Amino acid sequence: MKTPTEAVEEQRTSPPGPRSTKPSPSKDTRGPRSRKRGTGRLANTLLGLASAALGLLVWVVLANSGIEGFPGPVAVGRRAGDLIADGTLFEDAGASLERVLIGYVLGVVLAIPVGFLMGWYPVVRRLIEPWLQFFRMVPPLAIIPLAIVLMGIDETPKIFVIFLASFLSCVVSTFQGVVSVDTTLVNAARVLGARDPQVFLGVVVPASTPFILVGMRIGLGASWATVVAAELIAAQGGLGYRMQQAQVYYDLPTIFVQLIAIGAIGLVMDRLLLLAERRLTHWQERR
Repeated sequence: MKTPTEAVEEQRTSPPGPRSTKPSPSKDTRGPRSRKRGTGRLANTLLGLASAALGLLVWVVLANSGIEGFPGPVAVGRRAGDLIADGTLFEDAGASLERVLIGYVLGVVLAIPVGFLMGWYPVVRRLIEPWLQFFRMVPPLAIIPLAIVLMGIDETPKIFVIFLASFLSCVVSTFQGVVSVDTTLVNAARVLGARDPQVFLGVVVPASTPFILVGMRIGLGASWATVVAAELIAAQGGLGYRMQQAQVYYDLPTIFVQLIAIGAIGLVMDRLLLLAERRLTHWQERR
């Protein structure tokens, strides 16, 4: 009979048994959250393509419905090719985009600190809010003739009305974001020893960020609407100016090209703001 030591030594020296050649099943190392996110992106892409196809189908139906002069996608595509070939479309889009960016950025940069001051200090709110609400009731488009008379017909009045449109939209959202901050969070920060600057930077600013970004998106739409109206009245270039020229000659395909260009540029800018919103407010629960 073998001793325990001999048995152990025999197990060490004995050749290993045959290994199983059956391949191990592959495992999906992605977590359920990653798989769900990938499925959601694919579904969103498919829905976007379906929406674009449906819109194109509706356009074709309207063009073939007998509406006099209504251009179809083929006619608009040909006209867009001509405007791209001679560089007119890029020049007009660049002129309008430059006006929008200058007026929009100036409006947002001024609106955010003014909105914070109104929301944080009741005295500032009582001084500014009546004037703010007054000018909000006056459409920026109604100020265009006055701005042209006072500032001339160069770029200044156009940028001013764009600035006004974006400022009024963003300042209200910023102010509303500050006053909507949960007082429990503010009181808890003060109980823990935080002073007003720390409460403002650590609690109020992060909680107000979603409101600010929503106001920026609304202000972007208002800026594009305002620049087109300003270019229709007095401009030497731009998408709105080209639409006004096309209207004189009843050139509907050119008008459609300008409309599509405005919508496409605005959509890209809005998606960029939406991406920034998701990055800056990743802590916020979404549906």
